[in-house]
Amino acid sequence: MSPRVASPGAASEQKVRAAFRRHGGVLRMADALRAGVHRRTLYAMRDAGQLETLARGLYRLTDADPPSNPDLLTVAAKVPHAVVYLISALAFHEMTTQVPHEVWLGVPRNSEPPRLDYPPVRVVRLSPGPYGAGIETHQLDGVRVQVYSREKSLADCFKHRNEIGLDTVLEAVRMYKAQGRVDADAILRYASVCRVTRVARPYLEALL
Repeated sequence: MSPRVASPGAASEQKVRAAFRRHGGVLRMADALRAGVHRRTLYAMRDAGQLETLARGLYRLTDADPPSNPDLLTVAAKVPHAVVYLISALAFHEMTTQVPHEVWLGVPRNSEPPRLDYPPVRVVRLSPGPYGAGIETHQLDGVRVQVYSREKSLADCFKHRNEIGLDTVLEAVRMYKAQGRVDADAILRYASVCRVTRVARPYLEALL
């Protein structure tokens, strides 16, 4: 006969739920401990089916609304210095028909590599200029997610055109134009940061 899992007390459970609600239903173990939640209470709620594990040290209330993009939430919570990059950024901005099978991340060149059991990630190490340019912060289900802007993402596409294919780059430019908010000067500024101005300019002049 398996041992019975002890349920957390009502007061402790209420405290945990309040902490999770303040963070959109998703919370890291470290943040929960800082909020005064005991580790045993988290484990008890997990074992009772009230919390689910998204990744090591990352939990979600099971009765919270389903996250809109659980992979990005997991990455943002576990690797806060990473920025959603390239194909994943294009997908976020609805500038590609591709469905990323891994989360592309831009990280500082000398940073520690992300350690994630899930989701699969593809990490690109960037020098300070390309890493720091064009970062936007979005709130997804209460979690702060960093994503490169539409214009920076186009410059990144030209930088990696041989890896992702020129068809993907040109599709992104056309979908960007179709969204109706075109800033060619910003794209060229980021292209300069990424050292692809000569490559990008003829395509931008032809398509935008």
